[in-house]
Amino acid sequence: MPVPIETTHPIEPRDSDYADVRLAVAGDPAAFERLYRRHVARVHGLARWLLGTDDCDDAVQDLFVRVWQKLSTFNGQSAFSTWLHRVAVNLYLRRRQERGRDASRFGGADDLASAVPARAERPELRVALERAVGLLPAGAREVFVLHDMEGYKHDEIAELLGVDPGTSRSQLHRARMMLRKSLA
Repeated sequence: MPVPIETTHPIEPRDSDYADVRLAVAGDPAAFERLYRRHVARVHGLARWLLGTDDCDDAVQDLFVRVWQKLSTFNGQSAFSTWLHRVAVNLYLRRRQERGRDASRFGGADDLASAVPARAERPELRVALERAVGLLPAGAREVFVLHDMEGYKHDEIAELLGVDPGTSRSQLHRARMMLRKSLA
Protein backbone atom coordinates (compact mmCIF):
# COMPACT_ATOMS: atom_id res chain seq x y z
CA MET A 1 0.00 0.00 0.00
CA PRO A 2 1.51 3.37 -1.03
CA VAL A 3 2.36 5.93 1.63
CA PRO A 4 0.34 9.16 1.17
CA ILE A 5 2.23 12.36 0.37
CA GLU A 6 1.81 15.08 2.98
CA THR A 7 -0.28 17.94 1.64
CA THR A 8 -2.53 20.59 3.13
CA HIS A 9 -5.30 17.99 3.48
CA PRO A 10 -5.24 14.27 2.85
CA ILE A 11 -5.86 13.25 -0.75
CA GLU A 12 -8.44 10.57 -1.23
CA PRO A 13 -8.61 8.43 -4.37
CA ARG A 14 -11.67 10.04 -5.95
CA ASP A 15 -10.64 10.00 -9.59
CA SER A 16 -8.30 8.27 -12.00
CA ASP A 17 -5.72 11.05 -11.61
CA TYR A 18 -5.05 10.31 -7.93
CA ALA A 19 -1.92 8.24 -8.44
CA ASP A 20 -0.40 10.72 -10.89
CA VAL A 21 -1.11 13.65 -8.55
CA ARG A 22 0.66 11.85 -5.70
CA LEU A 23 3.63 10.99 -7.89
CA ALA A 24 3.85 14.51 -9.31
CA VAL A 25 3.72 16.05 -5.83
CA ALA A 26 6.64 13.78 -4.96
CA GLY A 27 8.53 15.30 -7.92
CA ASP A 28 7.84 12.82 -10.76
CA PRO A 29 7.77 14.89 -13.98
CA ALA A 30 6.43 11.94 -16.03
CA ALA A 31 3.35 11.79 -13.79
CA PHE A 32 2.79 15.51 -14.26
CA GLU A 33 3.16 15.09 -18.01
CA ARG A 34 0.43 12.42 -17.94
CA LEU A 35 -1.85 14.83 -16.08
CA TYR A 36 -1.02 17.53 -18.61
CA ARG A 37 -1.76 15.31 -21.61
CA ARG A 38 -5.00 14.07 -20.07
CA HIS A 39 -6.37 17.57 -19.40
CA VAL A 40 -4.73 20.04 -21.79
CA ALA A 41 -7.40 19.84 -24.49
CA ARG A 42 -10.23 20.75 -22.15
CA VAL A 43 -8.49 23.71 -20.50
CA HIS A 44 -7.24 24.88 -23.90
CA GLY A 45 -10.81 24.91 -25.20
CA LEU A 46 -11.92 26.88 -22.17
CA ALA A 47 -9.11 29.38 -22.73
CA ARG A 48 -10.15 29.78 -26.35
CA TRP A 49 -13.74 30.56 -25.37
CA LEU A 50 -12.84 32.96 -22.58
CA LEU A 51 -9.71 34.62 -24.01
CA GLY A 52 -9.76 34.21 -27.77
CA THR A 53 -7.11 32.53 -29.87
CA ASP A 54 -4.40 35.19 -29.53
CA ASP A 55 -3.82 34.61 -25.84
CA CYS A 56 -4.93 31.04 -25.16
CA ASP A 57 -1.63 29.20 -25.74
CA ASP A 58 0.23 31.46 -23.30
CA ALA A 59 -2.63 31.22 -20.80
CA VAL A 60 -2.61 27.40 -20.90
CA GLN A 61 1.16 27.37 -20.43
CA ASP A 62 0.81 29.74 -17.45
CA LEU A 63 -1.94 27.53 -16.06
CA PHE A 64 0.19 24.40 -16.02
CA VAL A 65 3.14 26.26 -14.51
CA ARG A 66 0.80 27.42 -11.74
CA VAL A 67 -0.65 23.93 -11.31
CA TRP A 68 2.85 22.47 -10.96
CA GLN A 69 3.62 25.07 -8.27
CA LYS A 70 0.33 24.53 -6.40
CA LEU A 71 -0.21 20.81 -6.91
CA SER A 72 0.55 20.04 -3.27
CA THR A 73 -2.49 22.14 -2.27
CA PHE A 74 -4.84 19.75 -4.10
CA ASN A 75 -6.59 18.01 -1.24
CA GLY A 76 -8.78 15.46 -3.00
CA GLN A 77 -12.10 16.93 -1.88
CA SER A 78 -13.11 16.96 -5.54
CA ALA A 79 -11.83 15.28 -8.67
CA PHE A 80 -8.49 16.59 -9.94
CA SER A 81 -10.22 17.70 -13.14
CA THR A 82 -12.64 19.83 -11.10
CA TRP A 83 -9.79 21.43 -9.16
CA LEU A 84 -7.83 22.06 -12.36
CA HIS A 85 -10.86 23.57 -14.05
CA ARG A 86 -11.45 25.94 -11.14
CA VAL A 87 -7.80 27.04 -11.20
CA ALA A 88 -8.07 27.55 -14.97
CA VAL A 89 -11.24 29.65 -14.79
CA ASN A 90 -9.77 31.85 -12.05
CA LEU A 91 -6.53 32.34 -13.98
CA TYR A 92 -8.27 33.05 -17.30
CA LEU A 93 -10.72 35.53 -15.77
CA ARG A 94 -7.88 37.33 -14.00
CA ARG A 95 -5.97 37.43 -17.28
CA ARG A 96 -9.00 38.99 -19.02
CA GLN A 97 -9.30 41.62 -16.33
CA GLU A 98 -5.61 42.48 -16.65
CA ARG A 99 -5.90 42.66 -20.42
CA GLY A 100 -8.90 44.98 -20.06
CA ARG A 101 -6.96 47.25 -17.71
CA ASP A 102 -4.02 47.33 -20.11
CA ALA A 103 -6.30 48.10 -23.06
CA SER A 104 -7.95 50.99 -21.25
CA ARG A 105 -4.57 52.25 -20.01
CA PHE A 106 -3.09 52.28 -23.52
CA GLY A 107 -6.25 53.27 -25.39
CA GLY A 108 -6.82 49.91 -27.11
CA ALA A 109 -10.06 47.98 -27.27
CA ASP A 110 -10.64 44.42 -26.09
CA ASP A 111 -12.04 43.12 -29.38
CA LEU A 112 -12.25 39.38 -28.90
CA ALA A 113 -14.70 39.01 -31.76
CA SER A 114 -11.93 39.56 -34.29
CA ALA A 115 -9.65 37.15 -32.41
CA VAL A 116 -11.88 34.12 -33.10
CA PRO A 117 -11.18 33.09 -36.69
CA ALA A 118 -13.27 30.52 -38.50
CA ARG A 119 -11.42 27.29 -39.27
CA ALA A 120 -12.32 25.47 -42.46
CA GLU A 121 -12.38 21.99 -40.92
CA ARG A 122 -15.23 22.86 -38.53
CA PRO A 123 -18.89 22.40 -39.29
CA GLU A 124 -20.71 25.57 -40.28
CA LEU A 125 -22.79 25.74 -37.11
CA ARG A 126 -19.74 25.65 -34.85
CA VAL A 127 -18.17 28.53 -36.76
CA ALA A 128 -21.38 30.54 -36.50
CA LEU A 129 -21.63 29.82 -32.77
CA GLU A 130 -18.02 30.82 -32.14
CA ARG A 131 -18.54 34.09 -33.98
CA ALA A 132 -21.76 34.78 -32.12
CA VAL A 133 -20.22 34.00 -28.72
CA GLY A 134 -17.25 36.19 -29.62
CA LEU A 135 -19.60 39.12 -30.23
CA LEU A 136 -21.22 38.85 -26.80
CA PRO A 137 -20.33 41.49 -24.22
CA ALA A 138 -17.69 40.21 -21.78
CA GLY A 139 -20.03 39.56 -18.82
CA ALA A 140 -22.62 37.74 -20.91
CA ARG A 141 -19.93 35.67 -22.66
CA GLU A 142 -18.30 34.64 -19.38
CA VAL A 143 -21.59 33.53 -17.84
CA PHE A 144 -22.70 31.73 -21.01
CA VAL A 145 -19.44 29.81 -21.33
CA LEU A 146 -19.29 28.92 -17.65
CA HIS A 147 -22.97 27.92 -17.36
CA ASP A 148 -24.04 26.45 -20.69
CA MET A 149 -20.72 25.12 -21.93
CA GLU A 150 -18.84 24.20 -18.75
CA GLY A 151 -21.76 23.29 -16.46
CA TYR A 152 -21.21 25.69 -13.57
CA LYS A 153 -24.22 26.62 -11.43
CA HIS A 154 -25.21 30.26 -10.94
CA ASP A 155 -23.96 30.30 -7.33
CA GLU A 156 -20.53 29.06 -8.48
CA ILE A 157 -20.42 31.59 -11.31
CA ALA A 158 -21.37 34.37 -8.92
CA GLU A 159 -18.50 33.38 -6.63
CA LEU A 160 -16.00 33.14 -9.50
CA LEU A 161 -16.98 36.46 -11.06
CA GLY A 162 -17.73 38.34 -7.84
CA VAL A 163 -21.34 39.09 -8.77
CA ASP A 164 -24.77 38.26 -7.39
CA PRO A 165 -26.37 34.97 -8.58
CA GLY A 166 -29.23 37.06 -9.97
CA THR A 167 -26.74 38.95 -12.13
CA SER A 168 -25.44 35.63 -13.41
CA ARG A 169 -28.98 34.57 -14.33
CA SER A 170 -29.74 37.84 -16.09
CA GLN A 171 -26.43 37.77 -17.99
CA LEU A 172 -27.16 34.22 -19.12
CA HIS A 173 -30.62 35.25 -20.31
CA ARG A 174 -29.11 38.25 -22.11
CA ALA A 175 -26.46 36.04 -23.75
CA ARG A 176 -29.03 33.49 -24.92
CA MET A 177 -31.28 36.17 -26.39
CA MET A 178 -28.35 37.80 -28.20
CA LEU A 179 -27.19 34.42 -29.51
CA ARG A 180 -30.67 33.49 -30.64
CA LYS A 181 -30.92 36.78 -32.54
CA SER A 182 -27.42 36.46 -33.99
CA LEU A 183 -27.90 32.86 -35.13
CA ALA A 184 -31.41 33.36 -36.56
